[in-house]
Amino acid sequence: MAQILAPSAQWQMRTAKSSTDVTPLTSKMWSSLVLRKNKKASIKTSAKFRVFASSSESGTINRVEQLLNLDVTPYTDKIIAEYIWIGGSGIDIRSKSRTLSKPVEHPSELPKWNYDGSSTGQAPGEDSEVILYPQAIFKDPFRGGNNILVICDTYTPQGEPIPTNKRAKAAEVFSNPKVVAEVPWFGIEQEYTLLQTNVNWPLGWPVGGYPGPQGPYYCAAGADKSFGRDISDAHYKACLYAGINISGTNGEVMPGQWEFQVGPSVGIEAGDHIWCARYLLERITEQAGVVLTLDPKPIDGDWNGAGCHTNYSTQSMREDGGFEVIKKAILNLSLRHKDHISAYGEGNERRLTGKHETASIDSFSWGVANRGCSIRVGRDTEKNGKGYLEDRRPASNMDPYVVTALLAETTLLWQPTLEAEALAAQKLSLKV
Repeated sequence: MAQILAPSAQWQMRTAKSSTDVTPLTSKMWSSLVLRKNKKASIKTSAKFRVFASSSESGTINRVEQLLNLDVTPYTDKIIAEYIWIGGSGIDIRSKSRTLSKPVEHPSELPKWNYDGSSTGQAPGEDSEVILYPQAIFKDPFRGGNNILVICDTYTPQGEPIPTNKRAKAAEVFSNPKVVAEVPWFGIEQEYTLLQTNVNWPLGWPVGGYPGPQGPYYCAAGADKSFGRDISDAHYKACLYAGINISGTNGEVMPGQWEFQVGPSVGIEAGDHIWCARYLLERITEQAGVVLTLDPKPIDGDWNGAGCHTNYSTQSMREDGGFEVIKKAILNLSLRHKDHISAYGEGNERRLTGKHETASIDSFSWGVANRGCSIRVGRDTEKNGKGYLEDRRPASNMDPYVVTALLAETTLLWQPTLEAEALAAQKLSLKV
């Protein structure tokens, strides 16, 4: 079960005051939704969010809000479990709810379930049943109480993983004794872009136009430089409530673009936590009336793309002499560059151009403190002779199960020939 942290204060979502003919996300009003603490309410078991509805009658909205925020814990032992899985595109997130008779603490206590795979692009209509296997549990920040979010993977009725189930293969890699012994850590930096509804244009940008050049937006504050902070903050607290190992967040180089970091996480847990964090972000942007995209290059031209840099270390890398182990891992990664690129996300060729803090998709490179390389090693790692490496190639829409498992497989299980290793070492100027 995912680690559970103490819940934060309750929240309410409020739209900024505006005239009836101007929505919060038009070109005339670029500010994001205002998120404020509900100061009047004491901390309870149910998280509160203000509902967004098209009805003009506030009474109707208030009644719906009351039901959404209703804490049923005093009246029943039953809970709601939201079963979450990855859809047919490999990046879309699906979910549905079911009632359980009592609270649970471990995925093994949960029943398997099924869904119509023909409606998600994962099964034919004449044999459409796909089975959900519960794998990880998180607290539900939307419903509060003992209600839970359940990360699932997907199988045929015969018990075989369906083609879009990448978790099953990752679990095999992470259960290999060689991998288990090395206790692989991952820290994943998930970048994403917020778009205005209906216009497919970044939040804070004039519709059909462009803001000033990049430079003032990274980690910035101010209404003319930071767009969507309330969504980022709401997501941060929702992750902490849920038990996701979120470690930070920041505004990115392109305006309307943000990043959150998850980790360090061990093995398969990294993928579970990223997927649950993505689900929470989808739900929060849904409530806020903002569109989330993980496209690796949402805007063409002189604008940064969106990646999912993956920091990685093993036990041997973290111990004295670990820098030599890191260099050996870099050699292996260089020899399987094409394999990794093919698995690191769709549309990544639009991002990995050699510009905007990226390396070219066609060549492998590494360097210390160099953000224009495929693999970056930090100054502290070089100085201390141990630490971690950062793989800067994964796109924002990568599957964390695929990327983390492939890193472990390439560096811990795959062995190149001595000749190939020697040629790669010479090419990369690495002495191993």
